[in-house]
Amino acid sequence: MNSLTAKLLASLALLACGAGPLHAQTGTVNAICSTDQSWCELAAQEFTRATGVKVLQTRKATGEALAQLRAEAANPKTDLWWGGTGDPYYQAAEIGLLDAYRPDYLNDLHGWAVRQYAMSQNHVGGFYTSAIGFGWNEEVLKKKKLPPPKCWKDLLDPRYKGEIETSHPGSSGTGYTILAGLVQMMGEEPAFDYLKKLHKNVTQYTRSGTAQARSVAKGEVGIGVSFIFGFDNERVTNKFPVQSAAPCEGTGYEIGGIALVKGARNKEGAKRYYDWLMGPQGQQIGARANSLQVPANKTFKPDPRIPTLDGVRLIKYDFEKYGKAAERRRLVERWVREVESLPR
Repeated sequence: MNSLTAKLLASLALLACGAGPLHAQTGTVNAICSTDQSWCELAAQEFTRATGVKVLQTRKATGEALAQLRAEAANPKTDLWWGGTGDPYYQAAEIGLLDAYRPDYLNDLHGWAVRQYAMSQNHVGGFYTSAIGFGWNEEVLKKKKLPPPKCWKDLLDPRYKGEIETSHPGSSGTGYTILAGLVQMMGEEPAFDYLKKLHKNVTQYTRSGTAQARSVAKGEVGIGVSFIFGFDNERVTNKFPVQSAAPCEGTGYEIGGIALVKGARNKEGAKRYYDWLMGPQGQQIGARANSLQVPANKTFKPDPRIPTLDGVRLIKYDFEKYGKAAERRRLVERWVREVESLPR
């Protein structure tokens, strides 16, 4: 046996045994999670415990996650993206950053989750849902003798100057859901007139849309605009003096996304994590982590703390139109130019 043959046989033996860098690489799933940090962390831990598959996962707001996938497009380092508002997922699908995947367990999911697959040609799954609303700290408002808001128009009251916190639509999927929802509900010109007036009362636009519930709970601001479930969690689970309401005029809502990244290095591992997250075991992790969105999987009894959407006036949100990259870019650029740039 010559040296070349010996080296070849040794290499084949290593591959047969599953040794070497390739095996190490395919044994780990690289993921981006865009929902609450506690859910992100617990899901990765529980999946690894259940399957033995390691997860390297970072938490990023949806706008930041989309920017990372764009930057990685020529050499993807991410296998799976999950959680956070669905609009940026549509944009990622539109520009070819996601792989189509239609699971065989669609009958286990709510209709709104299944429609997410249909609208995105199976590139984006519906992971959970929740509605935009207001949260307020009862003690802060009482101390300052301010009434709680019940409607969008209430937020324009000059007495709320410096008391309202919301998120930036450029970096936050929540912020973009608020912007796009108001445009659909009011019409674009009236919505931008409204946002310019609201700007006078806003103390800051945070990068992440999950920050408002905690800011309100800690009394750092009196009022937050974000998804209702976050405020309810601070009241029900953490016992802070926080109340919430859905706007009387109507409101936008999200269908959280989940998707396989095109060119993933560990596609099979990513599918396994995906299916686990969409199954009863993974879907229950949200409430266990005190993240109270309505889960997509309907085969188990959800946590009773999860707020019902009964009685909430949901607008007919056009996910297809407002999920397109050009429309998002146009609206965000207009918001930056006409709203964010204004003095307060």
